[in-house]
Amino acid sequence: MAKKPRILVVDDEHTMRDFLTASMADRYQVVTAADGVAAMAILREKPVDLVLSDVQMPGGDGLTLLADIQSQLKSPPLVVMMTAFGTIKEAVEATKRGAIDYLTKPFGLDQLDHTLKRAFELRELRSENRTLRTSLRAQREHHGLLGSSRAMIALREKIEMIADSRGTVLLQGESGTGKEVAARAIHNAGSRRDGPFIRLNCAAIPESLLEGELFGHERGAFTGAVQARPGKFELADGGSLLLDEISEMPLSMQAKLLRVIQEREIMRLGARTSVQCDVRIIATTNREMKASIRAGEFREDLFYRLNVIPLRLAPLRERKDDIPLLANHFVRAFCAENGRSPMSITEKAMRSLTSHEWPGNVRQLQNVIERAVILTSGDLLDCEQLDLGDELDGRGDPSMLPGDLTIREMEKELILRKLERTGGNRTRAATELGISVRTLRNKLRQYQEHGESIGV
Repeated sequence: MAKKPRILVVDDEHTMRDFLTASMADRYQVVTAADGVAAMAILREKPVDLVLSDVQMPGGDGLTLLADIQSQLKSPPLVVMMTAFGTIKEAVEATKRGAIDYLTKPFGLDQLDHTLKRAFELRELRSENRTLRTSLRAQREHHGLLGSSRAMIALREKIEMIADSRGTVLLQGESGTGKEVAARAIHNAGSRRDGPFIRLNCAAIPESLLEGELFGHERGAFTGAVQARPGKFELADGGSLLLDEISEMPLSMQAKLLRVIQEREIMRLGARTSVQCDVRIIATTNREMKASIRAGEFREDLFYRLNVIPLRLAPLRERKDDIPLLANHFVRAFCAENGRSPMSITEKAMRSLTSHEWPGNVRQLQNVIERAVILTSGDLLDCEQLDLGDELDGRGDPSMLPGDLTIREMEKELILRKLERTGGNRTRAATELGISVRTLRNKLRQYQEHGESIGV
């Protein structure tokens, strides 16, 4: 059972104290004081969640009490002032000095309930904002590499050490461990942070186009080359070039890349002169490179050129202490992204998360949390919502949900089912989904803009 919030009523009229105590006893723990001096004695002895104080009292008025609360207490409670019509000016002044609201006597119980509810909601919002600011500050300080495990601390320390060097970096780690995040961290931590950060996925570009993507081409270099175009190396001049999945690069291109790394200059296709490029090269791979070399799939000399500064990203199963921090971070991020009210993970579900093996690493954890946030209508994520039992498909990758739906398709399906169940009542559907009507309306508009039938 949830603990009742504790409220301190401060008023010199005992009838008012008795009335408020009786009115709030079913929802709050109520203590009372006849003046500001007695109130401060209570506050020093045991903290309260909210002070409901009269403005004018003998033995210390409400403004003095407010000032004492803010200056003398380490964790000041919320303060709501009560005032008669003739002292509204003082109550308004109190809100300028830090009181959260005020009530004008005489007031009804509905007005009291509304004011207290709004005050506690605002406190919750402030707490969430502080948590979010702390999370964002941690991301900035850690360059997005969240975690307090030994592996993550050591990785951040190495990144700070190498950030200003020109040495080529080879990031090795399983899929989903955050190699691109680490590459951006290296770029952002060093003197090249104001320069471009250019990424090329070596596995996504056909071999016939890869040379032009890397080095660019002159006009007329080949059929269809109607104008000159710089390649990734030129675009990254003064900054960093991330060669993602370098182990997938064809052998023919590996020889050309080796020369560029040695000479620090490139030549566009169809050009007669070379161009100097000041580029920090960062490469990533999820393969065991020495095995690729033995298999004749990767040049040994290129490997040693890339492996000047080797960094290994630990899989999530080797840093399970980081899972609670990462999971809570993803919950906050996806709640904000999807217009959801704040959600939290139960202790049982968190134990389940930390005991999971996570073959898909941080990316898999992120996908699980995103899916749970989107598909959960309440404010708690338990084991049932996280649904780890069906998460793996046997290859170590996150499996699709029933029906092989994507997250976006699953979100749309859930929204449409809610609308059908509520007879098209958007307000009720939004409430059951745990999102605002505005968010629901925006989602429906996006579906229509993409030519998707929504039937409502």
